[in-house]
Amino acid sequence: MSFSDLFDSGFKKRNEDHFAAIVRVAMADGVISDDEKAFLDRLARNLDISDADYALILKDYKSHPINPPYDYERRLERLYDLVRMVHIDTIEGENEIHLLNKIAVGLGFHAVNVKYITDKALTLVKNGTDLESFIYDMKNMNK
Repeated sequence: MSFSDLFDSGFKKRNEDHFAAIVRVAMADGVISDDEKAFLDRLARNLDISDADYALILKDYKSHPINPPYDYERRLERLYDLVRMVHIDTIEGENEIHLLNKIAVGLGFHAVNVKYITDKALTLVKNGTDLESFIYDMKNMNK
């Protein structure tokens, strides 16, 4: 096995775990809506998730760990994806918000201010903020 094979499999695993975390949010209410399915389909393509892996992840999404990225900007990108999934699911119940907070802690955001972070992220996404603006606003939210 070459070094590049190791990198590729690690990258693939992180993408699968990230995708599984988003599926976990989508499944918080027990159903994947048509909008959520369309988002998951696009995200799977963007993360290079094969059809077979997609089906396995949907079946057993809880078996994938939440692997936090080391880079803060990557954490924000993942948070953006998760918050968009919660927003697409028009029922933003306590269970989904609680799960979003737990996943945000799993992504590496500090538990002390995770509610503030996720509330700000939800507000930005509800206002139609794109990824680039989201990252900028999140990085500068305390200024």
